[in-house]
Amino acid sequence: MKTAERLRRIKPSPSTAAAQRVRELKSQGLTILDLTVGEPDFDTPEHVKAAAIKAIEAGETKYTPVNGTSALRAAITGKLRERHGLAVTDANITVGGGAKQVIFLALMATLDEGDEVIVPAPYWVSYPDMVRANDGTPVIVDCPEAEGFKLTPERLTAAITENTRWVVLNTPGNPTGSAYTTAELQALAQVLLAHPHVGVLTDEIYDEIWYGDQDAPSLAAVEPRLADRVFLTNGVSKTYAMTGWRIGYGVGPADLVTAINTLQSQTSSCPSSVSQAAAAAALTGPQDFVQDTVRVYRARRDETVKLVNDVPQLSCTVPDGGFYLLVNCRAAIGQFTPAGTRIETDEDFALHLLDSRQVAVIHGTAYGAPGYFRISFATSTDVLTEACERIATACAELTSAPTA
Repeated sequence: MKTAERLRRIKPSPSTAAAQRVRELKSQGLTILDLTVGEPDFDTPEHVKAAAIKAIEAGETKYTPVNGTSALRAAITGKLRERHGLAVTDANITVGGGAKQVIFLALMATLDEGDEVIVPAPYWVSYPDMVRANDGTPVIVDCPEAEGFKLTPERLTAAITENTRWVVLNTPGNPTGSAYTTAELQALAQVLLAHPHVGVLTDEIYDEIWYGDQDAPSLAAVEPRLADRVFLTNGVSKTYAMTGWRIGYGVGPADLVTAINTLQSQTSSCPSSVSQAAAAAALTGPQDFVQDTVRVYRARRDETVKLVNDVPQLSCTVPDGGFYLLVNCRAAIGQFTPAGTRIETDEDFALHLLDSRQVAVIHGTAYGAPGYFRISFATSTDVLTEACERIATACAELTSAPTA
């Protein structure tokens, strides 16, 4: 059967491809140290699971409103008021099958052919392809490590055209863990205020896996004058270890939310009723789980950063949030493996780690960051320590010229 043109614009997810390669090698009997994981390695909190069981036993297994149950919308409202001082109503909230679906539907609801979406790089792998799938054009803006992997007012100004529909701000970001400060958001807001045709899609899914003293700031709260142009997306997947429950939400202008709800009514009808009950419990219940897991992530982050920076060919900056490191491996590119193969790209380097030392990482080009690779520290300290030792060995074996 002939497939649609839009399908030929997009590529399979590199993270999905990496996970598949890991599964293949494991099926061959190899022990792979997998640092590609994009989800918490903790289990969903017990009180959240109990809420789901209670919902099932109470027969809460029917269709819900398209934009979610009243209990979940109330929980989202309370969370935004508590964390950011934002006052929203049900008309401003949409709930979907994960933040990923919500973002996709927001783009579907707003993009026509020729519309542009500014995507700062490094970026989450799905942003450019989501734009392409919905007839838009991704405008990739390089944000170098020297600038904290963050979009500056100057780069934003240069990227805006009359066709710009959205700018995407992922903070804290995947794959870098970088987050915008209040002052940096204020500076970007000044640019945006001068361009009233540009909307801002903020992806804040990692906002509570955060290592700062204050809560991670949100553009919607930092600059209230942009309230009618900011679409804030978040969910329970990362903060509460609920990736498989598939609940995300978006908060923004009522007309956009109505459009998204219309699309959802014709696609999935509504999110899972049981998952919504669990998500409401996560947002309103005890938050000890969040605090405890962040302490563990912080310890892993600090140890892994040290181990990586001890390897001569590698370096990385300390992430502000999330559970990833974006590692600079440019010093290894151009060198030769013991088999005489030249490392031409970051993807070659990632394959070298996998084939020679059975360590799985994701190459940086997948994130718009050539010369880098991504490590996830959402795994045990023992695995991280062993993996870093293997990576150091793989680097030590590289030479500047092929061996005889």
